[in-house]
Amino acid sequence: MADHQKVYPLNTSSTHDDQPLDVEAPQTPRVPLVPRGSSKSDQGDPAAHIHGHHYPPFQRTIPVTHTKPPKKRRSCCCRFLCWTLSLLLLLILVIGAVAGILYLVFQPKLPKFSIDTLQITRFNLTNNSSLSATFNVTITARNPNKKVGVYYEGGSHISVWYTGTNLCQGSLPKFYQGHRNTTVLNVLLSGQTDDGNTLLTSLQQQQLQAGIIPLNLRVDQPVRIKLGKLKLMKVKFRVRCRLDIDSLAANNAINIRNSSCKFRFRL
Repeated sequence: MADHQKVYPLNTSSTHDDQPLDVEAPQTPRVPLVPRGSSKSDQGDPAAHIHGHHYPPFQRTIPVTHTKPPKKRRSCCCRFLCWTLSLLLLLILVIGAVAGILYLVFQPKLPKFSIDTLQITRFNLTNNSSLSATFNVTITARNPNKKVGVYYEGGSHISVWYTGTNLCQGSLPKFYQGHRNTTVLNVLLSGQTDDGNTLLTSLQQQQLQAGIIPLNLRVDQPVRIKLGKLKLMKVKFRVRCRLDIDSLAANNAINIRNSSCKFRFRL
């Protein structure tokens, strides 16, 4: 009987030597390079170990675009406020430039006032114990300007005061005062003050103690300034005069010991 030939199982996997494998020997299971459910092997990408060199895994670079921040839009109110302020500033500059040119051309000066004489025609008590007074005041108005005229308009008010008490009042006449003109005005003032006994006693004590009686004369006069042929809008002059007189006796010569006036311009 012929000898039975030994049958060796063929190993389909490649080995380093062509030795027959023992069927009876226990087989060591091989661990797959790529686990189930995974797309890469735990040992890395085989393509990264080509020719013994290690290459980093390929990563796709996504270009980054830098967007400019959106510009802030100014609101309508902000633009309106900016335009308004700009127009106001421009208007102020224009007015200042015009005023400067007019000042250089005409060189305006304030008028001057002085109180020349004060005559008391009436200063006595009435039946109801009020003090009645009538003053005749002589005022000199001077215009020192070479190229500026002054129109004294209606609606003026002039009054005489003693320590806050109005003794009498009146008004200045309307007239035009030309260049470098001097005008003398005679103004009649009259008034009546309540509680005349107390006021008369205070005046007598003031005269005995100080020898003078201080009075304040106030003038509020609307005027129009004339620059060449140009007549400007109506403005108001305010004159404040301080008078020191020796007495307030009626029908006597009143001596003005001291007189000073301040002239102010008001819009």
